Amino acid sequence: MSQQAVANGEITDQVNHLQDHISEYTEEVHWLLDKYNSVVDAYEKQGQEATDTQKLIDFWEEVDFHAAIETQFVPIYANVWQGIYGIKQGIDEGKTVQEVRMEQDKLNQALWQALGAVKLAANLQQRGIIEKIKTTEVEPTSAPETIDDIKDRLDRVVAKYAEQLSDVAVTLVHDTYMQRFEGIEGALIEQDAQLVEDLEKDFNVTLPQAIEGEKSVDEVRQVIGMMKQKLNKAKQLLVAAEADRQPVF
Repeated sequence: MSQQAVANGEITDQVNHLQDHISEYTEEVHWLLDKYNSVVDAYEKQGQEATDTQKLIDFWEEVDFHAAIETQFVPIYANVWQGIYGIKQGIDEGKTVQEVRMEQDKLNQALWQALGAVKLAANLQQRGIIEKIKTTEVEPTSAPETIDDIKDRLDRVVAKYAEQLSDVAVTLVHDTYMQRFEGIEGALIEQDAQLVEDLEKDFNVTLPQAIEGEKSVDEVRQVIGMMKQKLNKAKQLLVAAEADRQPVF
């Protein structure tokens, strides 16, 4: 669960009282499904010129559910954007209705997954298992916590790329490297210098090139998936190193 709120619009306190808004979110998901279907129906019946694909984005940004899922589960948030642009690009490029309907099905599935994730978050929130959303950045206090923060930030890279915000995504990659990874490089080099070299290349070459080269969202997600595997290994090494430094009484 991500604790950092970075939405397009204003994050209101409703994200800290999810259970009170579940019925509202459910209604909004049904509303979104109907609205997206109406756009695809217009494309099917009236053609590309009669279809305003900007509405696809406007609908999503209009609902409170947007902030609820962005602050609770970024990977599904990215899937929603991927689905929205799948429909938009399909219509804008004049693809067949059947191809556009396939993208619509993906979006519908992402929206239902998003609602399920928010319901889970609401339950955990009520039980005090997850903290309230913080709207200011909280610095990690240990190397393992920094690794977790890096992985959260990489999830946001996918989300921003799925939103078609490539420049924002690349900037986030560079900031994550400079503000987070560089801070643990020294400790990690002591454990596995080759791993540090591999991750440096991923941050500075592989991932930015995938984004700037306009790879698919899934391909960018795959690059980040490989990076996360390396980061998991890095975390294990750092946890072990911290344990070795603990005094023995």
